[in-house]
Amino acid sequence: MGTTTDKRTDDATTDQPTKDATTEDATAKDATAKDEPTKGATAEKRTDDPPAEGGTTAAADAATDTTDDASETDDDTADEADTPEEPAPSAAAGAGAVVAAGLGLASVTGTWLGTLLAERQTVLGQIKLQSGKVTDQIGAVYGTPWHTTALVNGVFAVLAMLVAAVVLTGRRPTWVRAVAWGGLALGLLGLLISAGMYLDLFASLPSLPKAPGGGA
Repeated sequence: MGTTTDKRTDDATTDQPTKDATTEDATAKDATAKDEPTKGATAEKRTDDPPAEGGTTAAADAATDTTDDASETDDDTADEADTPEEPAPSAAAGAGAVVAAGLGLASVTGTWLGTLLAERQTVLGQIKLQSGKVTDQIGAVYGTPWHTTALVNGVFAVLAMLVAAVVLTGRRPTWVRAVAWGGLALGLLGLLISAGMYLDLFASLPSLPKAPGGGA
């Protein structure tokens, strides 16, 4: 009997630490389980908390500035794309346009060269009349100088149109094309005036009245 009692006592003593350890493990698990929701709630609470006012305002301002810069860049790019590229001005093209305009104006108003040649034809006509080589005094003194002036003006008109046509064949700046078109128009007008002068369309040559017949 005594031996059996001691054995049971020893078994009880041996089981006691095991039960205590099991109890401690269960307590630790319960504490861990309790802490975990608390930690999760804390994390969620920190996540849900709104940021500070200063940080939100700074971020919004930065985003607004970035958007404005991007919009301005897009607008500038669109303007550059919509604006057609104007060709670079050429000194030769500009000079040609000015020359065409000058020649066209000279063909309309007359030139010193035309005046000089007309005066020369007048002198030659007078010499021919005095030498008896011609009998038409009006034609020699007036008609020939008049037609000479018309020819000279017509040559200037043709030159003006040719130069203007050459300038207008390529891609030119706006002001060059405008001056060239002006020279072309003046040249055409000068050519029409010269043709009218040479063909006596504006006024016919004067004629001498016939001498009255002799009496019976």
